[in-house]
Amino acid sequence: MTGPMRVPMDLGIGHYDQPPPDRIESGDLAGLCAADRFRFANHLSAWVEVDDGAIVDTGYDGQALVGSTVAKLGRSVTIPGVGFPVLQADPVIEGDTARFVQTAGGRTGAPLPRRIDRPPFVRMTAPTAWTTLALTISVDGSASFELVGASPFPRHWIYGPDGELTAKSGVIDFSEWTRVHDHDRTPWHDYERAALMASVESQVERDLSKVVMSTRPEMVKVAEGDRLIEQGKPGSAIYLILDGMLQVDVDGEVVAELGPGAIVGERAILETGHATATVTAMTPVRAARIPADELDREDLEQVAATHRREEDH
Repeated sequence: MTGPMRVPMDLGIGHYDQPPPDRIESGDLAGLCAADRFRFANHLSAWVEVDDGAIVDTGYDGQALVGSTVAKLGRSVTIPGVGFPVLQADPVIEGDTARFVQTAGGRTGAPLPRRIDRPPFVRMTAPTAWTTLALTISVDGSASFELVGASPFPRHWIYGPDGELTAKSGVIDFSEWTRVHDHDRTPWHDYERAALMASVESQVERDLSKVVMSTRPEMVKVAEGDRLIEQGKPGSAIYLILDGMLQVDVDGEVVAELGPGAIVGERAILETGHATATVTAMTPVRAARIPADELDREDLEQVAATHRREEDH
């Protein structure tokens, strides 16, 4: 959060949510919602009926859940969120697959006074948060998913059918969300906002990120198209990506994309002292920078073990 609207958070009237768990067991959503662990959940579940190798019927399951906001105004006050009707597109059957698209979301019940970019130029209610998910099911039982669209705030976490955290939205923009996304600029009024989806970071990166942020690191901003790291240049720092998407290339060939939670720069520290790849911002990027000597070498070796892009190249 940025600007004067974060004042209630700084004063302790509101609070930042703890990160969701790395895994959600079947049936956990309702409990997590009751425990104030998330604002909104879009649970897309669907089925197909197959006869003689062809899809003959389809349907949606799943649900949307809306959390509450807890404010401290002398005492704790729980303000229910406002959920909007779930939008489910007609399933599209193409050959041996069926595609399902579902939108869910709403707004928090707590007031959020803010300026907007059109008349009446001021709103008291919170803007709308949503995700639009797609699920494609094949006749052989395999499935794939995508994040079709989403509000620019907050961060959206995507879980696979096994309950494991699989991806996150790659970019958040609190300012755009508060100024632009009232209800008439949402899927409920036939407006969708494309969203970038980033692969989830490794467990060792997640653990080390807590260490990085506990050291009060230097905050770095990288403009779209600029380089965070350049192959062949000396490297003595570690970067934790806080927001945005980056492209990794080796000798001019793209080998990976990185998103929030990724840690980069460790290979230069552990090996030649020079960067082994170029890392370029695909969007505006925010990162935390820390001198490598403030981190345990063994931790960096564990991170490097999950980053073998150069060898693959």
